[in-house]
Amino acid sequence: MLNRLRIDRSAAEPAPSGKGRWILIGLIALGVIGAAVWLVLGRGTTWVLKTAVAQPVTAVASANASVLDASGYVTARRQATVSSKVTGRVAEVLIEEGQRVEEGQVLARLDPVDAQAQLDQSRTQLDAAKAQLAEHKVQLVRAERDLKRQQDLVARKLTSQQASENAATDVAALRARIVAQERQIAVADSGVAMAQVNLDNTVVKAPFSGMVTVKAAQPGEIVSPMSAGGGFTRTGIGTIVDMNSLEIEVDVNESYIGRVQPGQPVESTLNAYPDWKIPGKVIAIIPTADRSKATVKVRIGMDAKDARIVPDMGARVAFKTDAKPDAQAEAKPLPGVLVPAEAIRQGDQGSLAYVVKDGRLEERKVTLGQTMSTSRQVLSGISAGERVALAPPEGAKSGDKVETPSP
Repeated sequence: MLNRLRIDRSAAEPAPSGKGRWILIGLIALGVIGAAVWLVLGRGTTWVLKTAVAQPVTAVASANASVLDASGYVTARRQATVSSKVTGRVAEVLIEEGQRVEEGQVLARLDPVDAQAQLDQSRTQLDAAKAQLAEHKVQLVRAERDLKRQQDLVARKLTSQQASENAATDVAALRARIVAQERQIAVADSGVAMAQVNLDNTVVKAPFSGMVTVKAAQPGEIVSPMSAGGGFTRTGIGTIVDMNSLEIEVDVNESYIGRVQPGQPVESTLNAYPDWKIPGKVIAIIPTADRSKATVKVRIGMDAKDARIVPDMGARVAFKTDAKPDAQAEAKPLPGVLVPAEAIRQGDQGSLAYVVKDGRLEERKVTLGQTMSTSRQVLSGISAGERVALAPPEGAKSGDKVETPSP
């Protein structure tokens, strides 16, 4: 009887249904998937990057430091567009682009017909003036002889005093005519010289030695020293550039012009030859500023004279320091560390670099100093001995894995 009154608890607990079992399996699957996503994405992307060790900055490195970088163009201080002094038709042109010419070399000739005719006319006028002078001199000899005869007759009381005076007047008049005619001969002689100059001006010569960069005229065209309008008259035969006068002109922001001094050493790099470093120095700072660009023009001289350097080439100039470290200063460290320039990236918050620690990237905000050849001085953000990633990609971020490429 007592056993019948006892509650059977095994029968009271319901058996687990099939629906609850599927819910449990789903939760386990979600957990596995989340763990996999965390392993793939949560721990960062893997990049294959080159790295470099940050080095202490010494006085030796700072001797080659660049205090300022600026861009500009190669220009020629001696360049001329050669034209004729007179207006005329081009008979022949003796130059081509790329041709080397010497000072005084004939570049072109104009049609000399008009100038030659003017010269011939001037010479004829000179000959006529000389012939008239000879006639006056013959008349003077006759007048002087008549004067002497009249004076003898007056002395013998055979003629009047008036006749003698008239003869003397004729002599004086002829002498005055001779003086005036000599002046006319001088004028005619000047006209011949001027006509000869005009004839010589039909031959265009090089004012200095250089390279022909532009051939502007062709035979048959009209050239003039000044524009005649209409677009049918050339104002030049060609352009000559003295290649020994090439230099670089750069625009320096007026906020940094205080870092530039005349005679300061520089290192120039042409855009066409990025691996060629051309030493030079600052020639002069042009004493005026460009209001629209807030820049000051600086002239840069190049120590190298090479045929590869041509006008209007783009160039970049690094202004160097004048510091020359002595034996004691060579070992003295300077503030900050030195890292390759390609390790620095510009972000929204300023300059950034990525330090590699335990095989992962760590983003650092850095404060930059001077440019030293191909390296940059980092004043804060990186310590000496830390390894930095070179040329980090745009998608790199803290926590990404880094693998060093095999040599």
